[in-house]
Amino acid sequence: MSQQSGGVRTRAFKAAFPKVLPRIVDYLGNVLPYAMTGLLVVYSLKNVNPLAGSQGIPEAIAIVVIVILHIWKRSMLLSIAGGTAIYMVLLQLVFV
Repeated sequence: MSQQSGGVRTRAFKAAFPKVLPRIVDYLGNVLPYAMTGLLVVYSLKNVNPLAGSQGIPEAIAIVVIVILHIWKRSMLLSIAGGTAIYMVLLQLVFV
């Protein structure tokens, strides 16, 4: 995934600056998506108390769906959209 997404990000930079891509830009292009994903996971789960009734169950199911979709298709957009859809369905229809 890092090669594919890194290539997409660096093409725009190379088009604007046709010289050699600085190593720091290439490094940040490979590292920041994973850092941001980790940050979003921690932020999303900061107020979840798994010991308080059914709180935390929809989040856990959505996380499992996201991981399975990402392993299966290797598509970040599909993983996020699928996990969000499952989470919303669980909140609106199952855990009312």
